[in-house]
Amino acid sequence: MTDAPCQACGGPVNRAASAHGGRPRSYCHRCRPPQSHRSPVLAVLACDAPPLLRAAVSRAQELSEARGWTTATVDIIVRTLTRVLTDHPGGEPVALSTVRNRSGRNGSVTRTAEVLADLGVLDDDTTPSIRIWIDRRSRELPAAFAEDIRDWLTWLLDGDARTRPRAVSSIYVYLGSVRPFIHQWAATRHHLREVTLADVTGSLDQLRGHRRRNALTALKCLFKFAKRRGLVFADPVRRLSVGQDIPRTALPMTDDQVRDVELITDTAAQRFVVALAAVHAVRAKTIRELTLDDVDLANNRITLTGHTQRLGEAARRALLVWLEQRRASWPFTANRHVLVSRVTALGTEPVSHYYLKKHLLLRGVHLEQIRGDRVLQEALRTGADPLHLAIVFDLHATTAIGYADIARRILEAPRHATE
Repeated sequence: MTDAPCQACGGPVNRAASAHGGRPRSYCHRCRPPQSHRSPVLAVLACDAPPLLRAAVSRAQELSEARGWTTATVDIIVRTLTRVLTDHPGGEPVALSTVRNRSGRNGSVTRTAEVLADLGVLDDDTTPSIRIWIDRRSRELPAAFAEDIRDWLTWLLDGDARTRPRAVSSIYVYLGSVRPFIHQWAATRHHLREVTLADVTGSLDQLRGHRRRNALTALKCLFKFAKRRGLVFADPVRRLSVGQDIPRTALPMTDDQVRDVELITDTAAQRFVVALAAVHAVRAKTIRELTLDDVDLANNRITLTGHTQRLGEAARRALLVWLEQRRASWPFTANRHVLVSRVTALGTEPVSHYYLKKHLLLRGVHLEQIRGDRVLQEALRTGADPLHLAIVFDLHATTAIGYADIARRILEAPRHATE
């Protein structure tokens, strides 16, 4: 490429892209600003960049103001856009695989893709990780069952005209519950249609508590799918009831268990999540999706799954501490969710399921145990009234009755001991 005048001194400069795929040069070697003082945004807008690159950089600036992105984040996005769009043919969509391949070590694939998607030029040509996971896990199963299980998992992911798609986290749990049974049955069975009620009950007898409940729920889903697709002649688990065949048993948390939770939860975010579960019996999904609009600190109210209620004092204290830390850590974030992380502070999505798993479950804090303890304590305090539990915690009637039965057995236990 022929030399062109330097924008600073008018001298000759080679405007060809650098050997590393960078943007065209606008300055000669003598006039080139130091790297630490050059702005990628200004450099792109000042040079003769392709129209799509200029439009993408302008949109990145607009999104940075709306999302509260820092200058450093915008610079990384612009550098990634430059690597991706400098040689991109005009008028054609940008493949997500190209963004990933050209982003470089310090690139930002997620935010760059967000900018391109906002412009309407992103083509997601990649395979979702959950589909790769389904294929890999299915191949690990016995050959006689692998194809049927893969079809079942794909059906859970996509749904159909009569069934809504399941959450990715549910797919992980379902396969984790069913996989041990598949390996066990493969020793004597060669197809799902050969599995009998005795096989199922024999496998379930090895489990207790929530593991047994999860396993039976997953098996009922599997054989329901198999019956619809004609893979089995009869459903061996049709007559099994999750509520009747698996007794609900629970005990209040001990003082040692409560003390362990207090010692483990040493951050403001952890204490806020645990406080919501311990005071309001909130599920993890509701906590992740809670927004600032759901909290009314002036009137001491909080809205959970559409139901407005008084905010408990312990939950209020934990919330105030967390909001102060949130404001100090990400003062310009546009994310309206109460719980944000280093990743989600740059966008608008809630924290992931793994975020709570990493910070609580893998450390030994079980939110469902804390939530169940709160409901059970309320049942013990109010004389095991299921209607009261259903209203206070927005529980399904069956769930409220189950907790009431547990509380009633606990309340009657001392009397039986003395008779």
